[in-house]
Amino acid sequence: MVRARITAVDVRRPDLRQPFPKMFARRLTGQTVMALNRRAKYLLASLSSGETLLMHLGMSGSFRVLRTITPNATARDIGAHDHVIFYLSSGKVVVFNDPRRFGVMDLIPIGGLEAHHTVSRLGPEPLSKEFDAAALARACRGKKVSLKAALLDQRVVAGLGNIYASEALHRAELSPLRRASTIATSSGAPRDAAVRLVAAIKLVLERAIARQSSRGAYRDSPFLMYDRQDEPCPRKDCGGTIRRRTQGGRSTFYCPKCQR
Repeated sequence: MVRARITAVDVRRPDLRQPFPKMFARRLTGQTVMALNRRAKYLLASLSSGETLLMHLGMSGSFRVLRTITPNATARDIGAHDHVIFYLSSGKVVVFNDPRRFGVMDLIPIGGLEAHHTVSRLGPEPLSKEFDAAALARACRGKKVSLKAALLDQRVVAGLGNIYASEALHRAELSPLRRASTIATSSGAPRDAAVRLVAAIKLVLERAIARQSSRGAYRDSPFLMYDRQDEPCPRKDCGGTIRRRTQGGRSTFYCPKCQR
């Protein structure tokens, strides 16, 4: 999409998780995609108009690129869950598919990105220099929620998902059930637990990115903890058994013996 002009947009329903912006297709048509970036779980396309196209995949969304087809695409080309179709000057066609319709697309006016409600509340990126033990400790100071819940709070750290939070907590030998405030002193300084946890988060994510870059499929990514209930703990000489617990409506997998 980068450096291509959007020649047409086919919006095939009035909404996804929320309604599309007014004149969505018209505001996009004729614009060139200047750059593509990411903030947390949001994709950001900078347009030549100065506006920003914000996109979120939700739980089931995906993009695919087709060879040239016409705006009068037949049912053979476009499926029932293909909700937005971008036609590009390069001849490529980018299709957004979302069976459960939990995705989001929004157009942010010029200068409004940092103030937009989805972006303004986000914490630091987990692989950025800004995310360190001190930052995590400050964010968790005084929090009465569980440590796992704090990690999934996008205001604490942006874009860390449920699976990788469990993996990182296991690597750091920290229980997902412990209170978030325990990784910080009363003044908000980081304890050793915060140092271990930040290092574990970064390592888990870096390895996942490298693995997916080489193998190319999320479903093939092996996890040490996720979906391994009742299996032996993978930590050498631990001897514990992986347990499953629901936290905030999400499954948490952990070893009660080595994670404290």
